[in-house]
Amino acid sequence: MTVLLVRSTVRPEFVADLEASRARMFTAIERERPVGVRYASYRLADGVTYVAELEIAEGVENPLPGIEEFREFQAGLKEWLAAPPSVERFEVRASYSG
Repeated sequence: MTVLLVRSTVRPEFVADLEASRARMFTAIERERPVGVRYASYRLADGVTYVAELEIAEGVENPLPGIEEFREFQAGLKEWLAAPPSVERFEVRASYSG
């Protein structure tokens, strides 16, 4: 399984736009229920730094670009972000969920 962590800083005047778009995107993802993917969004205490976590199962092509609201969210980031995001790729070695 591959895990991507994307850390982004949003320009303060666009936090509300990002939050509204994020809500639409996650509603669409929950509606579509893509298989083999886990996607989570976190906001840090400063209110403008976000971390997105994307896990894609082995042998699965990322289904999120096929969802219109995901593409709209990605397009909005070009205006909303204060700087380019940092992306880190991880390989899960072990995991537990109770």
